[in-house]
Amino acid sequence: MTGEAESLVSPSAVDYGSRVSDHDNEHDSDITVRPAPPGHRTGFVGIIGRPNVGKSTLLNRLVGEHIAIATPKPQTTRDRIRGIRTFADWQVIFVDTPGIHEARTRLNRYMVDLAFSTLDDVDVAYLLVDVPSYLEKPERRREEIERIAQKLAEHGTKALLVLNKIDKVKDKAQLLTIIEALAAVHGFEAFLPVSARTGEGTDTLLAETRARLPEGPPLFDADELTDRPLRFIVKELIREPLIMQLGQELPYNAAVHVDHWAEGERGGLVIHATIVVNKKSHKPIVVGKGGARIKAIGQAARERIERYLERKMFLDLRVKVDEDWIERPASLKELGYDEK
Repeated sequence: MTGEAESLVSPSAVDYGSRVSDHDNEHDSDITVRPAPPGHRTGFVGIIGRPNVGKSTLLNRLVGEHIAIATPKPQTTRDRIRGIRTFADWQVIFVDTPGIHEARTRLNRYMVDLAFSTLDDVDVAYLLVDVPSYLEKPERRREEIERIAQKLAEHGTKALLVLNKIDKVKDKAQLLTIIEALAAVHGFEAFLPVSARTGEGTDTLLAETRARLPEGPPLFDADELTDRPLRFIVKELIREPLIMQLGQELPYNAAVHVDHWAEGERGGLVIHATIVVNKKSHKPIVVGKGGARIKAIGQAARERIERYLERKMFLDLRVKVDEDWIERPASLKELGYDEK
């Protein structure tokens, strides 16, 4: 693949082992029904809300592992990401979704449609509210919540209203004001204040969730944390530092494609990936002066991937221009954003 590149080599090629056995799996794991004792519960929970309310941070907190990328910038999540948590007598599959926003591009429409279609596939939905943002703009946020609640009603999905970021609210009495205001919006089954960042309130959230899941056997092994293929996880672990390194607009016009990976001659994993940008003028921004920015992105990505795989690896990262890819169906499909 053409494009300027900066290869990032790990200090050594020592293989520390991996908790993932199939590094080149292109497909989601098959869901297999497993035997379970009477009374065991299993179900799916959709995590929905406007951008940047903490959905991915909450997913990671509830699963106990960094499954979904989480940044301070909105519209970080582009796909449904499923995280699995297994307890002694129940299993829950959390489905993180893209933020619901006004869609102006084909990619944005894909993201919003994906979020709403999740409501057909889950037993319970968490509608997340960013409490500080709501307190700052109550009328605007209430209108956004009303639109999402209307979709919940149309799909008939049981919903819990999750008031997130309470660690940033000094006067907790304000939470009651929000609850009173939103109680009239929809028949939420519970109102649960939490902090995805600190974990406050998440034990209660889990207990309320378990009570609403149907009885059934587990669908995944106890040590499985996600059903997404490893290539997808690696792509996201590269995209996370890409978003953090770039400015306000460019991250939403950039994507990552994992081109190839294989075992190196010395035993280390070798991954080749491409950052795809929407305009020619974006390429030098990603590369940076003397390749400094792409090197920083690659270094941070390599460290994330090594932590996830628990092994050393080599990352070759390149930049490619694909004009207006965010509007072209063929490019969207190639990059994994396939409109159904």
